[in-house]
Amino acid sequence: MMNKVVLVGRLTRDPELQYTANGTAVTAFTIAVDRNFKNNQGEREADFIRCVAWRKLGEIVAEHMKKGRLVAVEGRLQTRSYENNEGRRVYVTEVISENVSFLDRPKNDGGQAAKETVEFVDAFAGDDEDLPF
Repeated sequence: MMNKVVLVGRLTRDPELQYTANGTAVTAFTIAVDRNFKNNQGEREADFIRCVAWRKLGEIVAEHMKKGRLVAVEGRLQTRSYENNEGRRVYVTEVISENVSFLDRPKNDGGQAAKETVEFVDAFAGDDEDLPF
């Protein structure tokens, strides 16, 4: 069996970094991915896909990614559910990121691309005991 997702898109807003009760970093972000075809009005539509990055990768994403940045995300598709405040079952489908690549450079205050160096480390160091699923 195989569960592999590769997406290229732009962030719709700044990533949200949080920590689990035992201190594991988790960052959620959404990317807009253009569809390969145009609708009846001749316009391209986009899908808005929720992504999650854990541990060091999550911290790197939160620190270096901002709204509008072009990124490539590799990971796996995951579906989970929970009960909301109204007692209804809510289903969530998201990409669990295994690798995130920055495909453009951030703009500095003058509107020009700023130089950015990011040192990537093993984002998955540690064990899976911190995972909430």
